[in-house]
Amino acid sequence: MKNDWKNKVAIVTGASSGIGAATARHLVKQGLNVILVARRLERLLDLKEHIEAMGGKAKVIVADLSHETDRERVFESVQADGGADVLINNAGFGWYGYYNEMPWETAREMLEVNISAAVHLTSLFLPEMQKRGRGHIINIGSISGSIPSQGIALYSASKSFLDAFTTALYRETQRTQVHISVARVGPVLTEFCETALQREKGGHVPTERMGVTAEHVAQRIWQLLLHPKRVIYIPRWLSVTPWVELSFGWLEDLIGPLLLRRQQT
Repeated sequence: MKNDWKNKVAIVTGASSGIGAATARHLVKQGLNVILVARRLERLLDLKEHIEAMGGKAKVIVADLSHETDRERVFESVQADGGADVLINNAGFGWYGYYNEMPWETAREMLEVNISAAVHLTSLFLPEMQKRGRGHIINIGSISGSIPSQGIALYSASKSFLDAFTTALYRETQRTQVHISVARVGPVLTEFCETALQREKGGHVPTERMGVTAEHVAQRIWQLLLHPKRVIYIPRWLSVTPWVELSFGWLEDLIGPLLLRRQQT
């Protein structure tokens, strides 16, 4: 299998842990150089040290992607070093509980990180990729975008947005050398659920003990770079999820509120 990505540059947001960190490590193994973007400097430096010990190259950019100025600073820094060939919009977080109990500050931050950051960074990097005639933007979505569920109202909505945004851009960029994809990911064994619990009024996410590893997600993302397509499901069997909502959404309407109430007690 031909690897055309050697020595190319990939930006990974939310790179300090979980899917982002695993993806960065995996891409370095395949010969790419990575730009690590997240808020936690110490974690980013640890990952950079690990990557360099592997013989790879990594650059750290500390940024809070809920802020527009930080997103612009990331773009300017990357462009100053020659630009990027891959953008992986992975940064995001969740919150579990009744939406009417969700603090507005948490909701506002989720909208900025889960939606605005991906849209803004795409608006910055996509024109540059098109000018150079190559590139791939991958948005890390979720199956919850296809199955809106109790307890994750805003998170589900943010992932539904990414699905629609990616699909539209995919169709706009057909017949070009720039690819747009979304990875609809199921439960993953990361800090995601723990972080959701730590936020104000957050609850236990029911899937916190389920899921695939972040390394498995990273491998599938690499395959997506080798074989571009609009959407992939991780794991693959979750490709049935759109049909689950169409066929059994009425059942979740009935039992969903009971599951959330039980989880919150």
